[in-house]
Amino acid sequence: MECLRIWAPGAREVRIEIGGILRHMERVEGGWWQLNDLPLEHGTDYAVILDEKNPVPDPRALWQPAGVEGPSRVFDHSLFEWTDNEWQTRPLSSALIYELHTGTFTPEGTFRAIENHLDHLLDLGVSHIELMPVNGFPGARGWGYDGVNLYAPYEPYGGPEGLKHLVNTCHGRGMGVILDVVYNHLGPAGNYLDWFGPFYSNRYHTPWGRALNFDGEGSHEVRRFFCDNALMWLRDYHFDGLRIDAVHAIYDRSAVHFLEQLAEEVHDLESRVGRHLFLIAESDLNDPRIVQKREVGGYGMHAQWCDDFRHSLHGVLTGEKNGYHGDFGTLADLAQALKKAFVYDGRFSRYRDRHHGRPIRMLSGHNFLAYLQNHDQIGNRARGERSSQLMGIGRLKIAAALILTSPFIPMLFQGEEWGASTPFQYFTDHQDPELGKAIKNGRQEEFSAFGWNPDEIPDPQAVETFERSKLKWIEKESEPHRSILEWHKKLIRFRRTIPELADGRLDRVRTGFDEEKKWLWVQRGVVTVACNLAAHPQQIAIPSPAPRLLLASEPGVEAVEEKIRLPADSVAIVREESGMELAFPSSVR
Repeated sequence: MECLRIWAPGAREVRIEIGGILRHMERVEGGWWQLNDLPLEHGTDYAVILDEKNPVPDPRALWQPAGVEGPSRVFDHSLFEWTDNEWQTRPLSSALIYELHTGTFTPEGTFRAIENHLDHLLDLGVSHIELMPVNGFPGARGWGYDGVNLYAPYEPYGGPEGLKHLVNTCHGRGMGVILDVVYNHLGPAGNYLDWFGPFYSNRYHTPWGRALNFDGEGSHEVRRFFCDNALMWLRDYHFDGLRIDAVHAIYDRSAVHFLEQLAEEVHDLESRVGRHLFLIAESDLNDPRIVQKREVGGYGMHAQWCDDFRHSLHGVLTGEKNGYHGDFGTLADLAQALKKAFVYDGRFSRYRDRHHGRPIRMLSGHNFLAYLQNHDQIGNRARGERSSQLMGIGRLKIAAALILTSPFIPMLFQGEEWGASTPFQYFTDHQDPELGKAIKNGRQEEFSAFGWNPDEIPDPQAVETFERSKLKWIEKESEPHRSILEWHKKLIRFRRTIPELADGRLDRVRTGFDEEKKWLWVQRGVVTVACNLAAHPQQIAIPSPAPRLLLASEPGVEAVEEKIRLPADSVAIVREESGMELAFPSSVR
């Protein structure tokens, strides 16, 4: 093993405690300290003592078996035997991403338990699973976004060995794996970063507390800390890509933004390992520079989540107008999102009380992810309701059809494919009662803008909040869940059969709608998706001469000449009879 190194530029003395014995580290260049007298072997426990402070974990520890406050343990990456040497991920442009939370995806809540459900995901048509954060966080349960051991996989999930086994198994089954990482803040419990160096900035503030220092004094090593973390996941754990949480809260006024630096280093790693790697950003800036290439002044992310599409779709289907939903809700918004990704591309936002965003130019739909649900949009509701609790089956099927035939990269959230009845609520397990109370009060204040009753918000600290968020796998075998699942399967097969649906060219998307009559159609080449959102059947004129019906969410659809008659709350997919003949699997018809 390599010698142990610690960055602590302001410390007068750094010692390592190993088995009750203290060993002094030697100061070297750049504020680093090094243990020269012996290398630490795999499995060795140790803690770091700065000056006269209490022993704490190593910020770069690879293994934290006793949690965020316990000693670190040496982990040797070279000991794992990978069998995915020939693996190459599917292009992101053809991906179907499935977001999941390790602790609630299965009853066991472990990496190994996820492997037991890969057959289901493969049968559904998933190309990549996206794991919500798995870095070390406090307690026995949590979402992972309040992590503090950024280099150490959460031990109750299975630790480093279990995570590698999951990725290796997925690759062996032909499925890619994406990891959600958080580089905009760290959790409050077990966080000792500011003991070690200038990790935090006094110039900025995030919704979660202190901002990290990406552009001030000492920021070169702070940036190195996060870049090295990203490279570790991709290199040592063989992840295919990273989803970077809330990049709008990464404050950096440097000439080279942190995201641009990260994109360049990931590109260099891709060349060395010979595998395709990608970066997906979450951003509410509506700034196309996030995904523009570095060569034209962008940050070089490969794709970003598209909340404008989601909010437009959710608003149309539910009619909700509280909070930021007040900025959306018309078919015109949804039509614009389908053609231009951003609804707010310089337009005035009433919720923000300012103009927001800028237009995208020369970007593909494959630079954006489309979804109806994700951990935020469900878990950050008062009761954690899924779309299946907010709308009927007909509208759930409409949503699935628009997402899975869109020009974007589709993403599903765990259980969405069968209309899961279980909520996904916000849960924590902070050992400090005052911190737990503050989290609960903070959520009640945050949601007041949505008009939700504070008494309806589950206690994040209660174990029941966690338990009720676990999927009930048995329900997918019964109605109506079984029919919803079959609908998703058909749409996914359909997406991969029709060439036009794989096209990310936004300038080729055509739409038509009527706000008053509540109908919408979307044309993708020879294929037209027609939606009736009215409470009664109606006939819709569509731009498809002699349409041939391919798929319908309800019986009773009639397609004649350039018109289609749809039942209430239904969707149908047709193709021009004059279009090229396509071979469809019988299950799609």
